[in-house]
Amino acid sequence: MIRFLQKDNRLTKALFVVIIAAASVSMVVYLIPGLTGMGASSSDTFAVVYPHWYSRFLSTGDAISQQKVEQLATERVQQQYPQYASNPMILSLIEPQVGQQLVQQQIMLDEAERLGIYADSNDVRQYLETGAPATVLFPNGKFVGDQQYAAIIASRFNISVEEFEKSVRQDIIVRRLEALITAGVTVSDQEVRAAYRKSNVKIKFDYAVLSADDLQKQINPTDAELEAFFKKNAARYAHAVPEGRTITYFAFSADQVPGGVPQPTQQDIQQYYTAHQSEYTMPEQARARHILIKVNPGADAKTDAAAKAKAESILKQIQGGASFAELAKKYSDDPGSKDSGGELGFAQRGRMVPEFDQAIFAQPIGQYAIVKTQYGYHIVQVEERQAAHTQPLSEVAPTIQATLVREKSAAAQENYARTLTSEAIKSGLQKTAEAHHLQLVTTPPINEQGVIAALPDSSQLLAKAFQSKQGDPAQYATTGEGYAVFQVTGVSAAHAPTFADWKSHVLDDYRSEQLPSLLAQKTAELAAKAKAENDLAKAAKEMGAQVKTSDEVKEADQVPDIGALGQVAPQLFDLAPGAISGPINAGRTGVVARLVDKQEPTAAEIQQSFDQMRDQMLEQRRNDAFQVFASDVINSYKKRKLVQINAKPQSPMMPGQ
Repeated sequence: MIRFLQKDNRLTKALFVVIIAAASVSMVVYLIPGLTGMGASSSDTFAVVYPHWYSRFLSTGDAISQQKVEQLATERVQQQYPQYASNPMILSLIEPQVGQQLVQQQIMLDEAERLGIYADSNDVRQYLETGAPATVLFPNGKFVGDQQYAAIIASRFNISVEEFEKSVRQDIIVRRLEALITAGVTVSDQEVRAAYRKSNVKIKFDYAVLSADDLQKQINPTDAELEAFFKKNAARYAHAVPEGRTITYFAFSADQVPGGVPQPTQQDIQQYYTAHQSEYTMPEQARARHILIKVNPGADAKTDAAAKAKAESILKQIQGGASFAELAKKYSDDPGSKDSGGELGFAQRGRMVPEFDQAIFAQPIGQYAIVKTQYGYHIVQVEERQAAHTQPLSEVAPTIQATLVREKSAAAQENYARTLTSEAIKSGLQKTAEAHHLQLVTTPPINEQGVIAALPDSSQLLAKAFQSKQGDPAQYATTGEGYAVFQVTGVSAAHAPTFADWKSHVLDDYRSEQLPSLLAQKTAELAAKAKAENDLAKAAKEMGAQVKTSDEVKEADQVPDIGALGQVAPQLFDLAPGAISGPINAGRTGVVARLVDKQEPTAAEIQQSFDQMRDQMLEQRRNDAFQVFASDVINSYKKRKLVQINAKPQSPMMPGQ
């Protein structure tokens, strides 16, 4: 979906943060080393936080349930990684993070209580009315009502209003704790001006580039030098030739399965449709197009009025017969839709920001209107709406049929592979292959990362082969276009190669080892020549370096063959125009530069952005200060054994497992 019109990320984040109970918006301490593995107790408890040393003896700690961790981890995956929502591996990676954030939040709540920091229902109400959730819960300043409020919270977070407000209250407490801890953090005017200047100085420079790839070709040792290097690094090559497996197998494809693939009947299709009907339910959706005249948040009244006037002017042109699509391409500030004439495609209710969402589901189809959102002014035309409905069987039958054919084909192939494997275990691979007119193949030794060229995909076969021993019974593995039945018939241990067999690899290793010092040496020579002759271009020509010219760049910009300028070559910003730099190590290149021009920000520019820069620096310093505080508190709890993390309980086995 076009990012300009997606649901307000700040709102989603604000609501989600309080739901997952992250310590605070600005707190960035997670996964504190050593926080885990401190004991175990009840199987339904992820962790217990004890506010005082004596709490352990009185069993008065604050428990964090495993169920809550799993619930909130699922919510996070659905919110942040919807494409992996059904992947248990992703969930297992997220759960420890969510669990530790809950632990950290509880520690912060206990510390806040120790310092006398609280929040009540009035604080919660005020936040909901004036904070980020207000756009949804109090549109136009009017409460949506208890029933709608509960429905919104249930649909978005699958929890009760009471749980939601408890999370909001806890988040307010931690925010107040953060405000108390960081109240003394300041930034001076001089620091603000210096930081703005540093990040906004623009420079332009010529630079000569020595390429590591080119220099590497100049490293040409003799055979005697290479062999000496090989012997000196014998330990490196002791197991250079990896362990290998000789595999004997026969394979078949889908068209070789006896009887072919069973075709699904109408009854099969009907049963599948009935069982998966929820997959064919289409929600209410609307198709619209728009032209965005962007207004940055916090813009002054004059800027806002100019944008609105521009939108009204464009609307008049459309109403006068001008092409909506052409005007969108010409004027729209939405890069995601302007090239397609402003087309947004279908959107489900609730997916757009509230004002835009309301417009496309209420505005008469075909008519135009100007809608104001946080992004600016939109000229909107609704082209089509579809009510929520279930796709009929006749519409989805071909898709279902194709799905069933794939399923039946896969099942038939695997059943045939099982049958052949059982037969091979009894009669041997050769007799089984001959009986079914399949070709028996024996590979040369193959390492685990190798391939069997005759098979479309040999990865599963090799993975199983390297988990097997020579002489183990026959097994089967998918090949991407069927199956193979195989046995490991030989094993070669990892060993050192001979110099003759490994000479090309030794040459690569030798060059890689010599290259950094050669590149540094050549770059230093280039810098010395350029300074001595005060001519970068001449020195570059003599050294075989390529000369390039940068654009006007700032500290945060990337430059080809150098990278992030502020990280790799910050010294360039200290040069005067005409000065030549020393050698610059940019990893795979060596660079020497000559400054062509430098533009300092003016006093007026610094003053214009002064408040914004100060706010950014102050926020960063407060974040850093609170991070240090939180880390110290958490480590203190850990050292005093006031946090107990339990091992994740095992799910109960189902009958037959």
